[in-house]
Amino acid sequence: MRRASRIKSIGYLKANTAEVLKRLTERREPLIITQNGEAKAVLQDVASYEETQETLALLKILALGNRDVAAGKTKPVGDVVARLRAKRASA
Repeated sequence: MRRASRIKSIGYLKANTAEVLKRLTERREPLIITQNGEAKAVLQDVASYEETQETLALLKILALGNRDVAAGKTKPVGDVVARLRAKRASA
């Protein structure tokens, strides 16, 4: 889809809210809202927003893991498995 069709003024949004929301849900593409010719907001359907938030959370976990690896805060998997097995056996 062309980017120009994904950019609408706030006046268009006010006049066509139901249609805009329907299109957002069907197409699952964000809509850029302008005010006085300047981009001011991005409107997105809820499902896409939730997917984006989940993706960001996973990326944050990966970044934290990479930071731990770079800082040497890791242990060999064999040591971790042995410790978990010992803990399970004593429980």
